[in-house]
Amino acid sequence: MLAQIAQQVIELSKENEQLKQALESRPVVDQARGVLIAVLRGDEDAAWQVLLEASQHANVPLRQVAEAVVASAAGEPLPSELEIWVRKAMRHVEWERHGKGRQG
Repeated sequence: MLAQIAQQVIELSKENEQLKQALESRPVVDQARGVLIAVLRGDEDAAWQVLLEASQHANVPLRQVAEAVVASAAGEPLPSELEIWVRKAMRHVEWERHGKGRQG
């Protein structure tokens, strides 16, 4: 019984930490989405897709991708390994929005 309670406390503590990190990341992710919406002349879904794809393919946490995108809007270059994946994700989103629709 005590072991189960202890395990639940550990799991809840981990979940609480993850939620805190998500809340802390939200503002910069939202800013990055705004930058990408402007660049892509797209919508929130397209911007979210770019962030998500770049994060997954570059194996970089989403928050770090978002921070780099926001910094690039202020004139800082994207790190080269991240720039590759952000550009690929942008092309993929553009193809999904425009190219794929024309072929069907």
